[in-house]
Amino acid sequence: MTEGMGGSVDAEVRGYFDRLASTRWREGLRKRINEGSMLRLIGKGRRAGVIAQGALTHPETGVVQGGVLSPVWANVFLHQVLDAWFAGEGRPRMQGRCCLRRFADDCVIGGALEADARKIRAVLPQRFARFGLPIPPTQTALIAFRKPKAHQGSESGNGTCTLLGLTPYWPKSRQGFWVMKRRPASKRLRRTKTSLGRGGRNHRHAPRQHPYQRLGAKLRGHYQYDGMRGNCRLLEEVRGSAERAWRYWLRRRRRKSAMGWKKFGQLRQTSILPIPRSVHTI
Repeated sequence: MTEGMGGSVDAEVRGYFDRLASTRWREGLRKRINEGSMLRLIGKGRRAGVIAQGALTHPETGVVQGGVLSPVWANVFLHQVLDAWFAGEGRPRMQGRCCLRRFADDCVIGGALEADARKIRAVLPQRFARFGLPIPPTQTALIAFRKPKAHQGSESGNGTCTLLGLTPYWPKSRQGFWVMKRRPASKRLRRTKTSLGRGGRNHRHAPRQHPYQRLGAKLRGHYQYDGMRGNCRLLEEVRGSAERAWRYWLRRRRRKSAMGWKKFGQLRQTSILPIPRSVHTI
């Protein structure tokens, strides 16, 4: 979605990795690879099967669940089904600006005009049905994502969606202008805090430096993904949650000499958790 979009379509393919037709997939792959030995090697990888609960199964449709190359194969096929079609046929038929953002079987299509968004919403099921991929109505929505007017709040008549754990929204800048930013989804934020607390519990009996190193690695990974412009407050919130979980499980190591705030403050001066920072400016 881009600034000022009149509507967006949030869609997900049901059972995409299970319903991927092998014949359609091979046809799309031949358009990109013209070497027979490479095609035979890729075909062997697809027919390798998977071991689940001690039993070897060879799926007739779809890709191997848990296979190393399964996401790559699926993305190559969906590039032909959606990405190339949208660039070659969908976008030229739109009256206003439009864009497509896709990852695996989730996608968001934004249009500057509501009529364009409704047109895409009506054509998408027909396009995917040609390749045997259903789009459930419950997981496909037409959302109005417009810049709020001067006298309206950011929640008036606008909706939003979540893609890759990030939710776009309309806040105001320091100069008083509406800007579009992204923040972590509420469920993902809660899951991150729970994971930090669970990690402290699992390593509470390890040497004191070990939980600190684990927390630091998790926080750096979180900053690399969610460290965006305007998202520092939520990063500070996650860091504070990690600090509280760290102190809580340090206190549980000993009953007689539990770690108080004074002793923990001295530890924080030598073992500093990573400071939140903005990695992405988009």
